[in-house]
Amino acid sequence: MPNPITSAELKAIETGGLLHEDVLDKIFDISRIPLPFSDAVGRSTHKQERFDWVVDKLDAPDLNNAVVDGSDAGPGEAASGERVGNHSQTSTKVINVSHRSDDSDRIGAEKEFAYQLTRANQHLRRDLEAIAISDQASVPDDGNTTAGKTGALGSWIETSVFDAGGNPVTTEGYSHSTGKTTTPPAQTGAALSYAVIKEAAQSVYEEGGDVTMLMARPSVIGKISDYAFKDGAPIASITADQGKSQEKAQALNAIQVIITDWGKLKLVPNRLQQPFQDGTDTAYLLDTEYLSMSFLSGIAGYDLAKTGLSNKKMLACDWGLRVHNQRSQAMIVGIDSDLDVVD
Repeated sequence: MPNPITSAELKAIETGGLLHEDVLDKIFDISRIPLPFSDAVGRSTHKQERFDWVVDKLDAPDLNNAVVDGSDAGPGEAASGERVGNHSQTSTKVINVSHRSDDSDRIGAEKEFAYQLTRANQHLRRDLEAIAISDQASVPDDGNTTAGKTGALGSWIETSVFDAGGNPVTTEGYSHSTGKTTTPPAQTGAALSYAVIKEAAQSVYEEGGDVTMLMARPSVIGKISDYAFKDGAPIASITADQGKSQEKAQALNAIQVIITDWGKLKLVPNRLQQPFQDGTDTAYLLDTEYLSMSFLSGIAGYDLAKTGLSNKKMLACDWGLRVHNQRSQAMIVGIDSDLDVVD
């Protein structure tokens, strides 16, 4: 009796065999990462490549504010703001899909072009998030060879900037002479001190701000979480064991909030945040009321010229970052996230 034709023999026939492949018609994507910074800050608009705003702060209290009874009024109070500005940046993604690819029976998607369009939109939004919290300096667009770049958060903060050990760091921030922001000076990586987190929060508080969020790369947040379970460390809440015993909570080894004398700080890991250009990590202490993503035009699609058997489209977004008042934010630079947090 002849042997039956087996599945293995069918699969072995040249050019892929005769059996339909057992491929699940679904794409498993683990990159649906939220945008913690973009989602937390406000939205604003602008109408020019360069967009400006005015910042101000209250004077220090006058301990000599006393006048003689019946005396004439003194000179009027002088109050004026400080005009600052940023540059708009155009970020794009291009999709190019052949007619055959779009018409083919594709695994995980009905139409290839629609799938690529969705992915390009996701990638563009992720780019905006990562750029906004980088140390990129602002660059005006010259309409020729130099693309405009928006001044990212790391290039704006100058009042409350500390290195990992707690030493003040001098940064230029926004320069009135150039009308641009500047990348902060390079640092040598060091272990993050918990004390500098409190120092940075206090610095912003004394300026009039109220930071409520500490944002950093997951590796930095993890080291802070590890430190929080040392004896005497100030833990505010346990991620999955709210209100239960400290002993039980320690086994979970995860925290959401730390307490300082100037309020609670929610720990927010950002998987899209990148090291600064010097290769070290940064932690931001944010008062999100004074930050916004600003748009000259939101993400829009533009059909490109058809030159053959393919469909082309470009997604573009003209955007920038507004740091409404940099005194309301703090930054800890030069963190080596491979090292444990110290006191």
